[in-house]
Amino acid sequence: MADAVLRTRALCKTYFGKVDTPVLHDVSIEIARGGFTALIGPSGSGKSTLLNCLGLLDPPTSGEIEFDGRLIRERNVNDLAAFRNGNVGFIFQFHYLLPEFNALENVLLPCWIGGGRPAAETRREAQRIMERIGLGAFRDKAVYELSGGQQQRVSIARALVNRPKVIFADEPTGNLDRESGQAVLALMAELNRESNITLVMVTHDREVALQADHIYELVDGRICRTLDVGRSGREAAARELEDRSCTFKQ
Repeated sequence: MADAVLRTRALCKTYFGKVDTPVLHDVSIEIARGGFTALIGPSGSGKSTLLNCLGLLDPPTSGEIEFDGRLIRERNVNDLAAFRNGNVGFIFQFHYLLPEFNALENVLLPCWIGGGRPAAETRREAQRIMERIGLGAFRDKAVYELSGGQQQRVSIARALVNRPKVIFADEPTGNLDRESGQAVLALMAELNRESNITLVMVTHDREVALQADHIYELVDGRICRTLDVGRSGREAAARELEDRSCTFKQ
């Protein structure tokens, strides 16, 4: 891939304990800059673990991660946290908003973490983002006064406020009803197209995955299928996904 914002080479992850649990095995993938990539697979296949490794939340046991041309070698927790805060946004199934803060204050949390009290220009940018995603009228509301869909939109605005290179989303509509979930997915796809922000999403829903440009399917911690939906077309990709057999990449 000519312009990849993220690359992994032979990535492995094992959780060590009384019984060691290997989760990822020799995962080598590339994430296109400005694209929408979906990670799919059955429960326990390693999707969320891979996402956490890509997002630098969880270090791999072995292998390499290259982020925007930079080989990630840091092991210092504070250095990694600073790098994440400036380059990465996260959207999770549960929004993790702080109930003691209003919607705008929750959106500004990454700015507080990165540099203390946000400047007036930063606050204006946060308000602009909230207006853009339909939250302008709710910026002073306590988050517990918002609907589930509105709370998830707050978490999207929070992920966008530092203008990250990549947004990672782990089943972002899993706690929403179908209508709210579809609205959130449509918004994320629109922001991906308009803002050229790279989006990497874990989903169990193949219909959602087919909205992506690229799909990686995991089974038992290995990449078993790679689909270029933009090249093959959605119908052809859907037919291939109907075939539940998978061939592990060598």
